[in-house]
Amino acid sequence: MAKEKKFMTMDGNTAAAYASYAFTEVAGIFPITPSSPMADMVDQWSQQGRKNIFGQTVNVIEMQSEGGASGVVHGSLATGALTTTYTASQGLLLMIPNMYKISGELLPGVFHVSARTLAAHALSIFGDHSDVMACRQTGFALLASASVQQAMDLGAIAHLAAIKSRVPFLHFFDGFRTSHEVQKIEVLDYDDLAKMVDYEQLNAFRERGLTPNAPQLRGTAQNPDIFFQAREASNPYYDNLTDIVEECMDDMTKLTGRTYKPFVYHGAADAEKVIICMGSVYETVCETVDYLNAQGEKVGAVNVHLYRPFSGKRLLDTIPETCKKIAVLDRTKEPGAEGEPLYLDVKNVFCDSDRSPVIVGGRYGLGSKDTTPDQINTVFDHLDQDAPRHNFTIGIVDDVTNLSLPVGNPIDVTKEGTIAARFWGLGSDGTVGANKNSIKIIGDHTDMYAQAYFSYDSKKSGGVTISDLRFGKNPIKAPYLVNRADFVACHNQAYVDKYDMLTPLKKGGSFLLNTLWNEEELAEHLPGHMKRFIAQNDIDFYTIDAVTLARGIGLGNRINTICQAAFFKISRVIPLDDAVKYMKKAIKDTYGRRGEEIVTMNYQAVDAGLEHLKKIEVPADWADAPDEEVVTRDVPEFITQIVDVMNAQKGDSLPVSAFKD
Repeated sequence: MAKEKKFMTMDGNTAAAYASYAFTEVAGIFPITPSSPMADMVDQWSQQGRKNIFGQTVNVIEMQSEGGASGVVHGSLATGALTTTYTASQGLLLMIPNMYKISGELLPGVFHVSARTLAAHALSIFGDHSDVMACRQTGFALLASASVQQAMDLGAIAHLAAIKSRVPFLHFFDGFRTSHEVQKIEVLDYDDLAKMVDYEQLNAFRERGLTPNAPQLRGTAQNPDIFFQAREASNPYYDNLTDIVEECMDDMTKLTGRTYKPFVYHGAADAEKVIICMGSVYETVCETVDYLNAQGEKVGAVNVHLYRPFSGKRLLDTIPETCKKIAVLDRTKEPGAEGEPLYLDVKNVFCDSDRSPVIVGGRYGLGSKDTTPDQINTVFDHLDQDAPRHNFTIGIVDDVTNLSLPVGNPIDVTKEGTIAARFWGLGSDGTVGANKNSIKIIGDHTDMYAQAYFSYDSKKSGGVTISDLRFGKNPIKAPYLVNRADFVACHNQAYVDKYDMLTPLKKGGSFLLNTLWNEEELAEHLPGHMKRFIAQNDIDFYTIDAVTLARGIGLGNRINTICQAAFFKISRVIPLDDAVKYMKKAIKDTYGRRGEEIVTMNYQAVDAGLEHLKKIEVPADWADAPDEEVVTRDVPEFITQIVDVMNAQKGDSLPVSAFKD
């Protein structure tokens, strides 16, 4: 009898941590954004007494620096304990010296990395591949995941292949976009994972562990007479590594039904244009490929899972023979190089083959820049040119070196039945927490799929938060911000003058405003562009005074539960009675230990959100509402042309020339 599949709602960090805990005996940790949750969860599970597949509780050792954490990993592996760490960005770079030692000594450790940009002209805590690309020469195998589900599946494969091959692995996925994206995924069973371990190799690793009972010579200093030869002695392990990884992937495919290979192809069997990429953008490319092929195009996409070692033969076998043009997308920048790393690897493979497609490379998504189907469509359009430009960029306007591709007509790749919602909140008002609860309610209690992603102002508490949620009957593969929303909510009335919140809202969509204003005051205070949009696009406009309601109940500024109830009533994502039942169950589970009074207040908040929601009759004259008079200010040009634009959440519109010295 087949084992029933278990689904849970979690983010990418949780998925990777869950997989890693199964195979880990020692975790050497030091927190760094956005990888900290992985180490934190492993530490929590250890404190709770959770067992790994060997029946042990993970020994977690927190150090005072990333260098210290990687030292723990090296030392622990040397004694024969399966050891793991979690890091990103500058923290990963501080581990590089120990990474050389770990790989040089063929120790099967695993680093789980939520890939993040490196500080260059400025610090950025957000995501791209510049950190992991700086490690491609260390001797670690590099394994890339493109989604929350893959973060679990390939996270497990990294451990299995490391044990089997003796080569350490760096398993990475996109910082924030995957690490913090919440999805409903299938959870692997630890009993199944235990059966996949190569115990012969595991026992051999343990027997090689340093012990005073059997002294060994390690970590010597070597002279020119032997160093080169000893360095080359590791070649067979890397020669065999791709086969080993593929074996582990095949085992995972048999277990889950999800296809894994070093390179995975998606698209037309006779594709003439192909995009090669790795990381979360692959799902965006796939959605675009499906849309274009349905329009009669012949396009495809290749997802690079195993980046090191890079198997040219397998890449050639993956790409259709009909392919005439290839665009390679890199999420990093290597100034002064002929192209970025993945592009150069792909180019090199075809140089040694009898196939000669046109190959160009481009950059995307640096510092978590959003990458949309519209931009991917532009790349495919670019390949239609007789001589497509190499070294292009997408997602920005480069008016200095003119490398950017202009975005063409927008396309809508949304699967039928998908509901998209965006919430504008204030850091610490509970909006993000409420939306995480909504995702869990729908993901855990219905057969629907759910996705959530949260964009934070760098100030976090007191700053702007934007929550993007999607729900649907089909798996949601949209790792980009909501750009076509069925529902938009503004939980802070002060935002109406500051931000353009309604542009993503579809015609006939719903808008909820948390406000103290009555209908007459709305007419007085709402800006002209908002009135026009609401009237001209047949928007269902709702208001609720969650601030007054929350204070009256005794919840202070915690408006989240009230607004959450209003969302469920307006959107009808699930039957309202079910939503109320699940919300109140979540309240009981969350606040039950704090006493009945707290639980009762939150129950009242749910009821208040349903009872006091008000639909506004939109006056016909709003369709022609005038703009407000612009107040001139005597401020520097830098303020009006850059700071004001960024403060209005429109920094994406600024061209490269705005930052040219």
